[in-house]
Amino acid sequence: MSKEQRAAVDAQLRAASFDATGAPDELRTAFAAMMAGSPPPLGVALAPTVLGGRPALEITPEGGVAGGTILYFHGGAWVFGSPETARHLTAALVRRTGARAISLDYRLAPEHPFPAAIEDAVAAYRELLEGGVPAERIVLAGDSAGGGLCITALLAARDAGLPQPAGVVAFSPGLDATRSGESMTTKEGIDPLFTRESLQRLGALYRAGQDPRQPLLSPAVFADLSGLPPLLLQAGSNEVLLDDSTRLATRAAAAGVDVILDVTGDVPHVFQSFTGSLDEADAALDRAGRFVLDRLASAQVAP
Repeated sequence: MSKEQRAAVDAQLRAASFDATGAPDELRTAFAAMMAGSPPPLGVALAPTVLGGRPALEITPEGGVAGGTILYFHGGAWVFGSPETARHLTAALVRRTGARAISLDYRLAPEHPFPAAIEDAVAAYRELLEGGVPAERIVLAGDSAGGGLCITALLAARDAGLPQPAGVVAFSPGLDATRSGESMTTKEGIDPLFTRESLQRLGALYRAGQDPRQPLLSPAVFADLSGLPPLLLQAGSNEVLLDDSTRLATRAAAAGVDVILDVTGDVPHVFQSFTGSLDEADAALDRAGRFVLDRLASAQVAP
Protein backbone atom coordinates (compact mmCIF):
# COMPACT_ATOMS: atom_id res chain seq x y z
CA MET A 1 0.00 0.00 0.00
CA SER A 2 1.27 3.44 -0.90
CA LYS A 3 2.02 6.13 1.67
CA GLU A 4 2.27 8.55 -1.26
CA GLN A 5 -1.24 7.69 -2.41
CA ARG A 6 -2.67 8.18 1.09
CA ALA A 7 -0.88 11.52 1.45
CA ALA A 8 -2.17 12.67 -1.93
CA VAL A 9 -5.76 11.79 -1.01
CA ASP A 10 -5.46 13.64 2.30
CA ALA A 11 -4.03 16.72 0.56
CA GLN A 12 -6.74 16.61 -2.08
CA LEU A 13 -9.51 16.56 0.50
CA ARG A 14 -7.96 19.36 2.56
CA ALA A 15 -7.65 21.50 -0.56
CA ALA A 16 -11.23 20.86 -1.71
CA SER A 17 -13.57 23.83 -1.81
CA PHE A 18 -16.34 21.88 -0.07
CA ASP A 19 -17.42 23.71 3.11
CA ALA A 20 -19.73 21.80 5.44
CA THR A 21 -20.92 25.05 7.05
CA GLY A 22 -22.66 26.36 3.92
CA ALA A 23 -26.38 26.64 3.22
CA PRO A 24 -28.06 23.44 1.94
CA ASP A 25 -28.23 24.60 -1.69
CA GLU A 26 -24.59 25.65 -1.58
CA LEU A 27 -23.61 22.30 -0.06
CA ARG A 28 -25.44 20.39 -2.78
CA THR A 29 -23.81 22.36 -5.57
CA ALA A 30 -20.33 22.14 -4.03
CA PHE A 31 -20.58 18.43 -3.30
CA ALA A 32 -21.84 17.64 -6.80
CA ALA A 33 -18.95 19.66 -8.24
CA MET A 34 -16.43 17.85 -6.03
CA MET A 35 -17.73 14.42 -7.00
CA ALA A 36 -17.97 15.33 -10.69
CA GLY A 37 -14.21 14.88 -10.84
CA SER A 38 -14.64 11.11 -10.58
CA PRO A 39 -14.15 9.32 -13.88
CA PRO A 40 -17.27 7.90 -15.56
CA PRO A 41 -17.97 4.37 -14.36
CA LEU A 42 -16.78 1.70 -16.77
CA GLY A 43 -18.21 -1.74 -17.46
CA VAL A 44 -21.74 -0.84 -16.41
CA ALA A 45 -24.94 0.55 -17.89
CA LEU A 46 -26.87 3.31 -16.14
CA ALA A 47 -30.59 3.94 -16.49
CA PRO A 48 -33.06 6.11 -14.57
CA THR A 49 -35.85 4.28 -12.79
CA VAL A 50 -38.34 4.71 -9.94
CA LEU A 51 -38.50 2.66 -6.74
CA GLY A 52 -40.74 3.17 -3.75
CA GLY A 53 -42.15 6.31 -5.32
CA ARG A 54 -38.74 7.95 -5.57
CA PRO A 55 -36.37 8.49 -8.51
CA ALA A 56 -33.49 6.05 -8.62
CA LEU A 57 -30.54 5.05 -10.77
CA GLU A 58 -30.23 1.43 -11.91
CA ILE A 59 -26.69 0.25 -12.55
CA THR A 60 -26.16 -3.09 -14.27
CA PRO A 61 -23.01 -4.90 -15.41
CA GLU A 62 -22.52 -4.76 -19.16
CA GLY A 63 -22.01 -8.51 -19.33
CA GLY A 64 -25.43 -9.20 -17.83
CA VAL A 65 -26.71 -9.56 -14.28
CA ALA A 66 -25.41 -12.65 -12.50
CA GLY A 67 -28.05 -12.48 -9.82
CA GLY A 68 -28.92 -10.46 -6.78
CA THR A 69 -29.87 -6.85 -6.18
CA ILE A 70 -27.92 -4.21 -4.28
CA LEU A 71 -30.15 -1.48 -2.88
CA TYR A 72 -27.76 1.45 -2.51
CA PHE A 73 -28.09 4.63 -0.43
CA HIS A 74 -25.75 7.54 -1.21
CA GLY A 75 -23.94 9.68 1.35
CA GLY A 76 -24.26 13.37 2.10
CA ALA A 77 -25.27 13.85 5.76
CA TRP A 78 -28.94 13.47 4.76
CA VAL A 79 -28.65 17.00 3.29
CA PHE A 80 -26.77 16.66 -0.01
CA GLY A 81 -25.67 14.00 -2.46
CA SER A 82 -27.54 11.87 -4.99
CA PRO A 83 -27.27 8.60 -6.89
CA GLU A 84 -25.15 10.54 -9.40
CA THR A 85 -22.57 11.57 -6.80
CA ALA A 86 -22.30 7.94 -5.65
CA ARG A 87 -22.39 6.26 -9.06
CA HIS A 88 -18.62 5.67 -9.22
CA LEU A 89 -18.67 3.83 -5.90
CA THR A 90 -21.90 1.96 -6.64
CA ALA A 91 -20.57 0.84 -10.02
CA ALA A 92 -17.44 -0.51 -8.34
CA LEU A 93 -19.62 -2.90 -6.32
CA VAL A 94 -21.62 -3.88 -9.40
CA ARG A 95 -18.48 -4.77 -11.35
CA ARG A 96 -17.15 -6.89 -8.50
CA THR A 97 -20.37 -8.83 -7.90
CA GLY A 98 -22.27 -9.02 -11.17
CA ALA A 99 -25.36 -7.91 -9.26
CA ARG A 100 -27.53 -5.03 -10.35
CA ALA A 101 -27.72 -2.01 -8.09
CA ILE A 102 -30.58 0.42 -7.60
CA SER A 103 -29.38 3.65 -6.03
CA LEU A 104 -32.22 5.55 -4.37
CA ASP A 105 -32.70 9.31 -4.56
CA TYR A 106 -34.28 9.57 -1.10
CA ARG A 107 -35.66 12.86 0.21
CA LEU A 108 -33.17 15.25 1.79
CA ALA A 109 -33.22 17.57 4.80
CA PRO A 110 -33.93 20.26 5.78
CA GLU A 111 -36.91 20.24 3.41
CA HIS A 112 -37.65 16.64 4.41
CA PRO A 113 -36.17 15.95 7.86
CA PHE A 114 -36.07 12.74 9.89
CA PRO A 115 -37.61 10.23 9.34
CA ALA A 116 -38.30 10.98 5.64
CA ALA A 117 -35.16 9.25 4.35
CA ILE A 118 -35.94 6.13 6.39
CA GLU A 119 -39.51 6.07 5.09
CA ASP A 120 -38.23 6.28 1.52
CA ALA A 121 -35.67 3.53 2.09
CA VAL A 122 -38.24 1.18 3.63
CA ALA A 123 -40.70 1.91 0.80
CA ALA A 124 -38.02 1.05 -1.76
CA TYR A 125 -37.14 -2.18 0.03
CA ARG A 126 -40.81 -3.11 0.38
CA GLU A 127 -41.39 -2.56 -3.35
CA LEU A 128 -38.50 -4.86 -4.22
CA LEU A 129 -40.02 -7.56 -2.03
CA GLU A 130 -43.53 -7.06 -3.39
CA GLY A 131 -42.12 -7.09 -6.92
CA GLY A 132 -40.90 -10.64 -6.41
CA VAL A 133 -37.26 -10.12 -5.40
CA PRO A 134 -36.63 -12.49 -2.46
CA ALA A 135 -35.16 -10.87 0.63
CA GLU A 136 -32.27 -13.35 0.52
CA ARG A 137 -31.33 -12.02 -2.93
CA ILE A 138 -31.03 -8.42 -1.70
CA VAL A 139 -28.02 -6.73 -0.10
CA LEU A 140 -28.25 -3.19 1.24
CA ALA A 141 -25.21 -0.96 0.79
CA GLY A 142 -24.41 2.68 1.33
CA ASP A 143 -21.79 5.23 2.26
CA SER A 144 -21.68 7.76 5.10
CA ALA A 145 -25.28 8.84 5.81
CA GLY A 146 -26.35 6.16 3.35
CA GLY A 147 -24.45 3.57 5.34
CA GLY A 148 -26.32 4.66 8.43
CA LEU A 149 -29.56 4.56 6.46
CA CYS A 150 -28.93 0.89 5.69
CA ILE A 151 -29.05 0.14 9.41
CA THR A 152 -31.95 2.39 10.38
CA ALA A 153 -34.06 1.32 7.40
CA LEU A 154 -33.62 -2.31 8.38
CA LEU A 155 -34.50 -1.58 11.99
CA ALA A 156 -37.70 0.08 10.76
CA ALA A 157 -38.33 -2.80 8.32
CA ARG A 158 -37.81 -5.35 11.10
CA ASP A 159 -40.28 -3.56 13.34
CA ALA A 160 -42.77 -3.46 10.45
CA GLY A 161 -42.53 -7.24 10.10
CA LEU A 162 -40.57 -7.29 6.83
CA PRO A 163 -37.94 -10.00 6.27
CA GLN A 164 -34.30 -9.05 6.52
CA PRO A 165 -32.06 -9.08 3.43
CA ALA A 166 -28.99 -11.24 2.87
CA GLY A 167 -26.61 -8.66 4.30
CA VAL A 168 -25.44 -5.06 4.61
CA VAL A 169 -22.31 -3.29 3.40
CA ALA A 170 -21.77 0.10 5.04
CA PHE A 171 -18.89 2.38 4.10
CA SER A 172 -18.01 4.84 6.91
CA PRO A 173 -21.60 4.84 8.19
CA GLY A 174 -23.04 7.67 10.25
CA LEU A 175 -24.69 5.91 13.19
CA ASP A 176 -24.70 8.32 16.13
CA ALA A 177 -26.51 11.65 16.02
CA THR A 178 -25.31 12.40 19.58
CA ARG A 179 -21.71 12.68 18.24
CA SER A 180 -20.51 11.11 21.47
CA GLY A 181 -17.83 8.75 20.17
CA GLU A 182 -14.28 9.26 21.39
CA SER A 183 -13.07 9.51 17.80
CA MET A 184 -14.92 12.84 17.54
CA THR A 185 -12.10 14.16 19.73
CA THR A 186 -9.16 11.86 19.04
CA LYS A 187 -9.43 12.23 15.24
CA GLU A 188 -10.00 16.00 15.25
CA GLY A 189 -7.60 17.56 12.78
CA ILE A 190 -6.60 14.13 11.50
CA ASP A 191 -9.90 13.92 9.61
CA PRO A 192 -9.47 16.11 6.51
CA LEU A 193 -13.22 16.50 5.93
CA PHE A 194 -15.27 16.77 9.10
CA THR A 195 -15.23 17.99 12.69
CA ARG A 196 -17.69 17.34 15.50
CA GLU A 197 -19.02 20.87 15.01
CA SER A 198 -19.62 20.52 11.27
CA LEU A 199 -21.38 17.20 11.77
CA GLN A 200 -23.50 18.60 14.58
CA ARG A 201 -24.61 21.43 12.33
CA LEU A 202 -25.48 19.08 9.46
CA GLY A 203 -27.17 16.67 11.84
CA ALA A 204 -29.36 19.44 13.23
CA LEU A 205 -30.77 20.01 9.74
CA TYR A 206 -31.82 16.38 9.58
CA ARG A 207 -33.08 16.07 13.16
CA ALA A 208 -35.17 19.27 12.98
CA GLY A 209 -35.24 19.64 16.76
CA GLN A 210 -35.81 15.98 17.60
CA ASP A 211 -33.90 14.28 20.39
CA PRO A 212 -30.81 12.55 18.92
CA ARG A 213 -31.08 9.84 21.58
CA GLN A 214 -33.47 7.77 19.50
CA PRO A 215 -32.76 4.32 18.04
CA LEU A 216 -33.34 5.47 14.47
CA LEU A 217 -31.06 8.48 14.91
CA SER A 218 -28.29 6.87 16.97
CA PRO A 219 -28.44 3.11 16.45
CA ALA A 220 -24.78 2.68 17.44
CA VAL A 221 -25.75 3.75 20.96
CA PHE A 222 -29.47 3.21 21.52
CA ALA A 223 -30.96 0.66 19.09
CA ASP A 224 -31.90 -2.95 19.75
CA LEU A 225 -29.85 -4.57 17.00
CA SER A 226 -31.15 -8.11 17.38
CA GLY A 227 -32.34 -9.81 14.24
CA LEU A 228 -30.25 -7.82 11.79
CA PRO A 229 -28.57 -9.69 8.91
CA PRO A 230 -24.78 -10.10 8.61
CA LEU A 231 -23.01 -6.75 8.49
CA LEU A 232 -19.78 -5.53 6.90
CA LEU A 233 -18.73 -2.17 8.32
CA GLN A 234 -15.75 -0.52 6.63
CA ALA A 235 -14.14 2.65 7.98
CA GLY A 236 -10.87 4.55 7.84
CA SER A 237 -8.74 5.18 10.92
CA ASN A 238 -8.51 8.90 10.09
CA GLU A 239 -12.19 9.78 10.42
CA VAL A 240 -14.10 11.32 13.30
CA LEU A 241 -16.95 8.88 12.58
CA LEU A 242 -14.75 5.86 13.28
CA ASP A 243 -16.41 5.07 16.61
CA ASP A 244 -19.83 5.00 14.96
CA SER A 245 -18.68 1.77 13.31
CA THR A 246 -16.70 0.33 16.22
CA ARG A 247 -19.53 0.80 18.71
CA LEU A 248 -22.21 -0.56 16.39
CA ALA A 249 -20.03 -3.60 15.68
CA THR A 250 -19.56 -4.28 19.40
CA ARG A 251 -23.25 -3.92 20.20
CA ALA A 252 -24.36 -5.89 17.15
CA ALA A 253 -22.07 -8.78 18.07
CA ALA A 254 -23.44 -8.72 21.61
CA ALA A 255 -26.95 -8.97 20.11
CA GLY A 256 -25.98 -12.12 18.20
CA VAL A 257 -25.49 -10.49 14.79
CA ASP A 258 -22.72 -11.68 12.47
CA VAL A 259 -20.57 -8.59 11.96
CA ILE A 260 -17.24 -7.83 10.30
CA LEU A 261 -15.53 -4.61 11.38
CA ASP A 262 -13.02 -3.71 8.66
CA VAL A 263 -10.85 -0.68 9.56
CA THR A 264 -8.12 0.49 7.18
CA GLY A 265 -5.28 2.56 8.62
CA ASP A 266 -4.38 6.13 7.67
CA VAL A 267 -7.27 6.69 5.25
CA PRO A 268 -10.23 9.11 5.44
CA HIS A 269 -14.01 8.99 5.41
CA VAL A 270 -15.42 6.88 2.53
CA PHE A 271 -11.92 6.25 1.20
CA GLN A 272 -13.46 3.60 -1.08
CA SER A 273 -14.59 6.42 -3.39
CA PHE A 274 -10.93 6.78 -4.44
CA THR A 275 -11.04 3.45 -6.25
CA GLY A 276 -8.57 3.48 -9.09
CA SER A 277 -6.20 5.93 -7.41
CA LEU A 278 -5.82 4.49 -3.89
CA ASP A 279 -4.72 0.90 -3.42
CA GLU A 280 -6.53 0.65 -0.09
CA ALA A 281 -9.80 1.65 -1.77
CA ASP A 282 -9.57 -1.11 -4.34
CA ALA A 283 -8.60 -3.68 -1.71
CA ALA A 284 -11.53 -2.68 0.52
CA LEU A 285 -13.96 -2.85 -2.39
CA ASP A 286 -12.61 -6.29 -3.27
CA ARG A 287 -13.41 -7.41 0.28
CA ALA A 288 -16.87 -5.82 0.07
CA GLY A 289 -17.52 -7.57 -3.23
CA ARG A 290 -16.55 -10.92 -1.75
CA PHE A 291 -18.85 -10.30 1.21
CA VAL A 292 -21.79 -9.58 -1.12
CA LEU A 293 -21.08 -12.68 -3.22
CA ASP A 294 -20.70 -14.84 -0.11
CA ARG A 295 -23.97 -13.61 1.33
CA LEU A 296 -25.88 -14.16 -1.90
CA ALA A 297 -24.34 -17.61 -2.32
CA SER A 298 -25.12 -18.58 1.29
CA ALA A 299 -28.74 -17.60 0.80
CA GLN A 300 -28.92 -19.58 -2.43
CA VAL A 301 -27.83 -22.85 -0.83
CA ALA A 302 -29.69 -22.39 2.46
CA PRO A 303 -32.42 -25.03 3.08
